[in-house]
Amino acid sequence: MNPAELIRAVPTKLWIGGTAVDAENGATFPVYDPATGDVLTEVADASPADAVKALDAAAAAQADWAATSARERGELLRSVFDKITTRAETFAQLMTLEMGKALPESRAEVTYGAEFFRWFAEEAVRTEGRYQAAPAGNGRILVTKQPVGPCLAITPWNFPLAMGTRKIGPALAAGCTMIVKPASETPLTMLALAELFVEAGLPPGVLSVLPTSHSSAVTEPLLDDPRLRKLTFTGSTGVGRLLVEKSAKGLLRTSMELGGNAPFVVFDDADVDAAVDGAMLAKLRNGGEACTAANRFHVANAVREEFTTKLTERMAASKMGPGIDPETTLGPLINRDQLATVTELVDDAVKAGATVVLGGEAPGGPGWFYPATVLADVPASARILREEVFGPVAAITGFDTEEEAVAAANDTEFGLAAYIYTRDLDRALRVSDALETGMVGVNRGVISDTAAPFGGVKASGFGREGGSEGIAEYLETKYIALT
Repeated sequence: MNPAELIRAVPTKLWIGGTAVDAENGATFPVYDPATGDVLTEVADASPADAVKALDAAAAAQADWAATSARERGELLRSVFDKITTRAETFAQLMTLEMGKALPESRAEVTYGAEFFRWFAEEAVRTEGRYQAAPAGNGRILVTKQPVGPCLAITPWNFPLAMGTRKIGPALAAGCTMIVKPASETPLTMLALAELFVEAGLPPGVLSVLPTSHSSAVTEPLLDDPRLRKLTFTGSTGVGRLLVEKSAKGLLRTSMELGGNAPFVVFDDADVDAAVDGAMLAKLRNGGEACTAANRFHVANAVREEFTTKLTERMAASKMGPGIDPETTLGPLINRDQLATVTELVDDAVKAGATVVLGGEAPGGPGWFYPATVLADVPASARILREEVFGPVAAITGFDTEEEAVAAANDTEFGLAAYIYTRDLDRALRVSDALETGMVGVNRGVISDTAAPFGGVKASGFGREGGSEGIAEYLETKYIALT
């Protein structure tokens, strides 16, 4: 299917109560192609009234969905996994068109995103409780797990499929209904996913999708409604803080997967070639627009020149262009604002004394492109060492001792992911323990795994997604005292 045919076939209405509907006020908003800046299509623009309708449907469906057997819930998720897999290329092309990433990246995301449904299809039947005699001998203790109730998921634009499946999968497996508000930049993938749930037989109201161009207005009535019991958000730390404040009024269960500033630490005993391989994955995955992307490269001075030279050679080989082009390996940034942010951070680093080894300047023209960029000798005062760049920019700085490396890696308010390269197992474990992050990659540049708990500490949020921990975020613990 060519891009024009694909866009004409994609659903563009709200999905509420198992039905595609127009926004109550008939409003729409444009979705852009980041490679050209052109409008791909117009999508229904949800209003606060639409949000209330979605919550009405979720609340009405909650009891029956919670009472549905875990096996049946799991089989439904497995069915949707199969449907995504069958239509993998269609989903990959759709994500590339609305988000910009290169097709190989989109194909990898389809595989990763679909896997959450297979994983949580299996976890649905493994929500364990316990039974024991009371220590005092005066009765028995029965502990069970129950779904928290209707949930709101707010997802970002950088992984249009996976950020939704990572939340929908455990929620539905646990017996919760869910409303998804996808990012306004990339709503099409989530609307296409909703159609697959209908094909699989999901009861009306269990899942609704609300694209909107005015997020705060739409989410506010949901957060103020006592029927909503859970909020899960992936996005910036600033927005996450505001949502936590707003959710406090209703004492909502919350999961926050927020910003990152991942250090990539290369010790003097590392296999430099392997470290460069890992750096390419950790830096250029998704074009650098990932919360787990390596942001700061702390490289032992003994190997810094070699690492910088080899990384520059590899990054220079990236082919920048429209993501839909099969030869492209580096697509555009998501929008004009993100292009301005990356440009500003690079310019600030250069003014502070960093050396541009590769790239460093947007090419201009149509689309929101920024080239693969390497900055050497980045001073500690540069903003790019403190702020999340979310682009294809590698900022390299040196260190001499292990203690210096750990201190530099931890010198951030964020704590999502970190990467270390060393041949010394004792050092790997010692440094992993010392790093103030929720996840550590040891001699590997990709750490995301559906079977592992994903999440951070400090300003990178709280709660975990994936693994056996992921479904626990959607379950309440109930204690029953028996005689």
